Amino acid sequence: MKKKFRLQAGDRVALAMKNCPEYYEVLFACWHAGLTAVPINAKLHAKEFAYIIDNAGARLCFVTPDLESSVDGFSIRKLKDLYAEPESPAEVSPDDVAWLFYTSGTTGVPKGAMLTHRNILFQTQAYFTDIDKLGPTDAILHAAPLSHGSGAYGVPHFAAGAVNVIPESGHFEPEEIFELLGRWPGTSFFAAPTMVVRLLASPAARAPGGLKTLIYGGAPMYVADALRAIELFGPRLYQLYGQGEAPMTITGLSQIFHQKEFVEKLSTCGNARTGVEVRIFDDNDAELPCGEVGEIVTRSDCVMAGYWENPAATAKTLRGGWLHTGDVGSMDAAGYLTIKDRSKDMIISGGSNIYPREIEEVLLRHPAVAECSVVGRPHPEWGEAVVAFIVKKSEVKEEELDSLCLENIARFKRPKEYRFVDSLPKNNYGKVLKTELRRLL
Repeated sequence: MKKKFRLQAGDRVALAMKNCPEYYEVLFACWHAGLTAVPINAKLHAKEFAYIIDNAGARLCFVTPDLESSVDGFSIRKLKDLYAEPESPAEVSPDDVAWLFYTSGTTGVPKGAMLTHRNILFQTQAYFTDIDKLGPTDAILHAAPLSHGSGAYGVPHFAAGAVNVIPESGHFEPEEIFELLGRWPGTSFFAAPTMVVRLLASPAARAPGGLKTLIYGGAPMYVADALRAIELFGPRLYQLYGQGEAPMTITGLSQIFHQKEFVEKLSTCGNARTGVEVRIFDDNDAELPCGEVGEIVTRSDCVMAGYWENPAATAKTLRGGWLHTGDVGSMDAAGYLTIKDRSKDMIISGGSNIYPREIEEVLLRHPAVAECSVVGRPHPEWGEAVVAFIVKKSEVKEEELDSLCLENIARFKRPKEYRFVDSLPKNNYGKVLKTELRRLL
C-alpha cells in the first residue's frame, strides 16, 4: 500500500466504510504498511466526515459506494484500488499509533484518541483472559459498526484463527442476526444495550443455538432488560465498560453473574479487567473509600497514548498517570463498580455518544433561537432520546430546526423533541442547570 500510494510510515488512512468484508482488508493493510488507520462512523454527516479527515491529516480515504457522496472532494479510493504488489510487513514499535479513534469531547469538537499497537495487543489478550477462549471453530458476528467496538473485538478472533462474519445487509437487522446465529456455531457478537432490546422485541426472537457469547456495553443496561435477555439467551452474556480512550477494557461482569440469582450484580458493570486498575477519585484527584461517589479513573496498557494534536486535552484527561473518564460512580468492597452517572452532559442513544453542545451550536445558528439547551430523556428502546429546550426570539417551526440539524450533523443526533420555554433555569454564574431540565422531563 505504501509503495502504490506513496505513503510514509505513520501516515493516516481514513476508512469511510459501512460493514463489509473488505473493511478488515484495508485495516490490516494499513498496519502491514506501518500506517495509522482512521475508521469513521459510517452514520456521520458529510461535514463530520470532512472535519475528521482534515483533523487527522489523512493522506488517503477508502470508501464504500454508499458513502462516496459524503466524502466527495477528498482523495478517495474505491476498494478495487487497494490491491498492490505484496511487501514485507513494516517495522513498527509497540507504541506507534495503529488506530486513531475519534470520540467527541464535551466541547462538541471530536478528538482523536491515539490507540497504539500495544493498546490493541493488550485489549486482545484481555479478551482471551476475561471473556472467552477462542479457536478456529469459533466466530464473531459483526452486527455493530466495525469502526467501533465490534471492529476492535474482531482482532482477537483473527488472532485465534476464528471466523469474522459480516451480515450481508451491512448493518443491524434482528431477523438476519438470528438467522446467522443458527448458521455459525460458537458465535459471539458485540451489541449496544439498545440492540439487545431490539433483538428481544423482534418477532424473529428465538433461543439461538449457535450463540457462544453476547458481549454488551457502550451504555448502561436496565436490570429488567438484562433479566429478559438472560431468559432468552441464557448465561451467555458478558457486560463490559470501556471508552474510546481505553477501548472496551476497563471493567467487566462475567457470564457467571448473568443469572437470575445474581440480580444485585446486574446493576453493576463488574470489576476491573485483568491487568487494569480502577479507582474512584474526588475533585482533588484523591482516592475515595469504598461506597463513596466520585470520578472513575483507570490505568493500564489499554489506555490511549493521548489525543491527536491536542496536548491540552491530553494533559487534562491523563493527569497524574490516570485516564480520567468523566464518568461518575462508586465501588464496593469487593471491587464491583456502579456507574451513577455519565459525563454530566453526555447523552447515550442507541449505543452512540451524543454531546449536547454540538447540537446546541447548530440550533443557535437559527436567527429565531435566542437560547437552547439539549438534554437526554430516558427511552425504553434507545436508552435516551435527545430533547432540545428552546427560548425563541421570534416564531420558528420545528421543521425548520430539524432541517438545520440534518444539514450539519448526523441524523441520529438531531432532537427527537423540541420544547419551547420562556427561559432556561440557571445558577448564579449564569450556567444552565441541566439537572432542572431533566427533572422537567
